[in-house]
This record gives sequence, structure tokens and C-alpha cells, in this order.
Amino acid sequence: MNDTGKTTDGTVQTGTSRRKFLASAGAVGALSLAGCGGSTGGADTVTVASLNPISGPYSSLGPNQRAGAELAVEQINNNDDYDFEIDLVTGDTQTQASAASSEASRLVQQEGAEFVFGAISSSVALGLNEFASQRDVVYFSGGAAVPITGSSCNEWVFRCETNTAQVAEAISAYTVNNLGTDVWFHRANYAYGDSVYARVKERMQAANDNFTEVDSTGSELGSSNFGSYISQISNSEADVAVLAMTGGDLVNFVSQAASQGLTDQVDLVSPTMTFQSVRRGTGDSIVGTYGGVRYVPLLDVGDNNQFVEAYQNAENAEPDSFARVGYDSIRLMAKGMDSAGSTEPADVRDALAGGTFTTALGDVTLREGDHQATNPTWMAELVQGDGDLADVELLSKTEGEDTLPPASELGCDLS
Repeated sequence: MNDTGKTTDGTVQTGTSRRKFLASAGAVGALSLAGCGGSTGGADTVTVASLNPISGPYSSLGPNQRAGAELAVEQINNNDDYDFEIDLVTGDTQTQASAASSEASRLVQQEGAEFVFGAISSSVALGLNEFASQRDVVYFSGGAAVPITGSSCNEWVFRCETNTAQVAEAISAYTVNNLGTDVWFHRANYAYGDSVYARVKERMQAANDNFTEVDSTGSELGSSNFGSYISQISNSEADVAVLAMTGGDLVNFVSQAASQGLTDQVDLVSPTMTFQSVRRGTGDSIVGTYGGVRYVPLLDVGDNNQFVEAYQNAENAEPDSFARVGYDSIRLMAKGMDSAGSTEPADVRDALAGGTFTTALGDVTLREGDHQATNPTWMAELVQGDGDLADVELLSKTEGEDTLPPASELGCDLS
């Protein structure tokens, strides 16, 4: 096997050609394992594209997503249980749908990729949904908006990222039953913000008859000044402000809210408040706020402990939610290939749909009806930590089977 290494542009090179493996089920029994240690003729190679925001509004999140994918590739290529190697080729989505589509086309046409992972912006991810359907490539999405595996689903799209409906189940009932029923919503005006707003509002209404939407406001993605919105919330009767935003938008909002005294008046809640990047960017300003948890390194579930150890050794840092998504998405592709006995995208697609696999979040099923992973979620409070980051104190857990309604209720039915 070729030694795994990174080129100057971050591409992980793990092989020199792309070939199919295991032509039939009968071949599975006839072939010995051809992993790194056991192959005498060189393992077969499959090309996977990783599209991540290395520039643009989500550029602080994309490198970790890619690092998780790279770690998965390294582990797969050094695992004798797999009769293939992965060649990871990479592109920058720039947090723009047009750039992501262009990069996807380049990697499919020029590099021969037939499996695609990535994006964080849900608008970008929805564009890649369409790309996957047009090109018949398996796409694992890194966006969180419900429509990705909901109303905009298609047979080629899978997601092990936790979607907004799943996080809404974790935060909505807890918020209106423990923090307050008079709620203000502020969202970033794009697919993810709209999805959070719609789903959290719906679940709050179902959880407590006293729920009241005080008002809602919206700002453009990448905005930097939220003073007017903060003043509006401060002068309202709201007990809680739900912030349907992430990345730099959320960091700026929380920091400005704290400096204007809003955090002393109103409980701030966001599905992404617990993200490492948000905690790092806000410092002490985030203490006393609340957030949904898709992933934190302290979880003792699935094979998370070995993931955390391996990631720390590779990156000298703890993994965040985006690294987890990159790691598990690539591993699920590989498990699908192994299960199918083929690297043909259609075969892998069929093997993944409805399958149950071990991940860093435990055993999850990629539901046959919408290809969404049944991830558990948590509600947490941000508390003072010993270091530079606020700590995440878990308050409640929603089991994976309870985080999602039927696929048809979310606008998708692939079964």
C-alpha cells in the first residue's frame, strides 16, 4: 500500500488508480483481505470527494470537517477488513452553492470521484443534492436543514449529520417547560435558519400550550452588527430568544448580546450554541446560555472514545461536531462498500439505505424512507470552564429513535 500523505493543497493521496473491487458476491469468499498489511498486488482504489468551506462565512468550520474525513481515510486504508483504499480529493465550497457545484463537477469529471461528502451551509448542500441526483453519485451531506433529507431528498443523498428536526426535539420541550414560554426567534435568512425557526416553533407549540411567539426577526448570512435586533428583544416581553444561526453570525450575536446586557434579561438558546467554534469565539459571554448538542467529545457512546483519541493524536485538538460528521460520513461510505461487496455507487446506495452501523454517536440507522441517520441529541447549558472554553453541561437526552417523525412527515418517502 502507498503511504498516506497530504499534498500541499490538503489532498490525501492514498492510491494511483481507481478500480472496482469484488465483482460478485462469490468473489467475496474467494478473495483474501487486501488491506494495507495483507495485499500483495495493491488494494483497489475508490475516489471520494470532500467538499468543505475553506473560505467564506463558514471557513472556521470547514477545516475540522475535512480533518475528520482525512482521519477516516487513514484508518480505512490501514484496516485489513477492507479490500479497497480510498483516495480523498478535496475542494473548497467557499460557502457558495455555485462554487460547490463547480468544484463537485471538477472532482467528478477530472478526478473520477463517484462519492461526494461535505458542505456545511444548507443552501450549498441543497445544491449538491441536485448535483448528486443528476450525476448518480452518492452524496453524504454536511448541512443540517430538514429539506436535505426531507422535501428535497433523493435516492443518492444520505446524511449522518444531525438535522434541525432532531436538535429541535432536544431543545424545544426543555426550553418552554423550564426556561420560559414567551419566545423571540432570530434567524439567519437562509435554508438552515428557516428550517430551525419552523421546526423549533412547531415543537414548542406541541410541548406547551402556553407557548407564545413574541416576535421574529432575520438577518443576512454573514452579518456583523446585531445591535438593533438585540435592542428589540431587550425591550420586549420575551423570556427566551432562540437564535437560528451558527458560525460567525452566532458568535457575533452572543458577544454583542452579552455586552449590551441582554444575557442578564433573557435566556439565549441556539441549536449550535455548544459548538467548539462558537464557545471559542464568545469566551465568557456564552456562559449561562443554552444549546442543543449534536456531538461533544465527552460522549461515551459507540466508538467515540477511539475517535477522540485518534483525532487528538492527529490534530493535537479535540474533535468538534464537524470533525465527527466528516469522520462518520466517510466511514459509512466505506461500510456501505464493504456491505455491498462493490464500489459501484448504485450498489453502495442500496446497501446503505435502511442499514444500521456503528458510529461515534452509537449504532444509527440510515432510514430507508429518507436516508437520515437516527442520531441521539441532547440539551445542555454552557457553564464556566477551567480553560479558555465554556464547558458543556448535559441536561437531557433524546434517544435516536425519538428524534425524528416518519420520513413522510418531513416531506420524503424513498421506501
